[in-house]
Amino acid sequence: MRGPGVIGVRTVDSVSAAMGLALVTDLYELNMAASYLHRGMTFPATFSLFVRELPEQRGFVVAAGIEDCLDYLQSFRFTDEDTEWLATHGFPPPMVEALSGIRFTGDVHAVREGDVVVANEPLLEVTAPLPEAQLVETFLLNQVTFQSAIATKAVRCRIAAGEIPLVDFALRRTHGVEASMAVARVSAMAGFTGTSNVEAARRFGLRAVGTMAHAYVEAFADEQHAFSAFVEDIPGPYTFLVDTYDTLEGVRAAADVVRRMGLDEGDHPRLAIRIDSGDLGALAREARFILDAAGLIDVGIFVSGALDEYALERLREAGAPIDAAGIGTRFGVSADAPYFDSVYKLVAVDGRPVAKLSEGKESLPGAKQIWRRAGTPDVLARRDEPGPEGATALLRLAMAGGKRSHQRDDLATLRARLEGGLDSFPAEARRTTNPVAPVAAISDSLRALDRETTARLRNHVVSNRRSLSTLQDT
Repeated sequence: MRGPGVIGVRTVDSVSAAMGLALVTDLYELNMAASYLHRGMTFPATFSLFVRELPEQRGFVVAAGIEDCLDYLQSFRFTDEDTEWLATHGFPPPMVEALSGIRFTGDVHAVREGDVVVANEPLLEVTAPLPEAQLVETFLLNQVTFQSAIATKAVRCRIAAGEIPLVDFALRRTHGVEASMAVARVSAMAGFTGTSNVEAARRFGLRAVGTMAHAYVEAFADEQHAFSAFVEDIPGPYTFLVDTYDTLEGVRAAADVVRRMGLDEGDHPRLAIRIDSGDLGALAREARFILDAAGLIDVGIFVSGALDEYALERLREAGAPIDAAGIGTRFGVSADAPYFDSVYKLVAVDGRPVAKLSEGKESLPGAKQIWRRAGTPDVLARRDEPGPEGATALLRLAMAGGKRSHQRDDLATLRARLEGGLDSFPAEARRTTNPVAPVAAISDSLRALDRETTARLRNHVVSNRRSLSTLQDT
């Protein structure tokens, strides 16, 4: 099978250059940025993007969407069409004028695409003039949240399947065409061997994979005629969908066509049958018996239909004779955990560490670093403090002064990085059911900063309350 590459990659950068993405944001981002600009609040600010809590059946997060975020930031601008729309929809001229000249000029520290992290570890941190850092929040959360959720689902399916090759079948059920492209790309990063999405195959240099639909079989008088016509008209490879009427009779029909048309002789593309419904494990066993009895030991069995990591694990553990599987709906929307509790929090402004103190939504102040060392928990630390001996820093300078610090990695590199990162995670974190997620340790220095910042903020609240009370008394 041809491995994934980087042929024809269309990035966020090329899309945004053509149409502009600055207005792909929440209204309050524009309002806040306009207020900051009006008041001259353009001092540096640092925001941290992280997943606050993992869903119940997740033991890790696969970082994805980072590269699209960097492309977006590098090309960030308000186009003439953007400012014209703002001007004609109630936005005051000074606000429109102030926004029109904004470009992203900041720095980004981020984990690499394909890195594996846990809750509360920053996937990226943005340091830029406050209005710039604020305006990009919505888009960054949109990209990282969705793509990381799908990449994590893909990896879980890949782990559960063991040696069974997986194919992305999610296009018709993803939440939009743009989402389908991200799904296909991260599935390749996770180790899927192909995609049914032809445009994604072209765009990302993937292997396009397809069989036939039940409608094709139903369009002919019977399965024999349908399978024969498919062989006559299509160059192959040939995968016969056998469960339109009676699955085992469909297997026998496919076997007859293979032998009658001589497909089991000579140099023919790999042959397979596809089972898309019913008890896939039991049907695969019976199908294997029929094929082997017909001397077709090289004809594979491809399964699909409502598959996810849980079903794949059951099939693998039962020893079902399956040669490949197509994963669609439940993967493409990450059905059991369709979102992550991701946030983008201000952690420093104008040289002053800040934090959110709301109960259940507390955040740690200051710019950070993640330190990783084999066999020990990650350490979440202040960015300017040294890490533990022998540990590796995960957050790297990905953008400086609004310019990317590196080119995109190809999918083979991302896959190798992801596999290496997973190997360093404990087995209990990689379990399909009831995983135990590692918890990052907090460095003494960061804890001290947190205590100091919390005390300062609480004292400020108390001081303001007393001042207000004094004014009311007078």
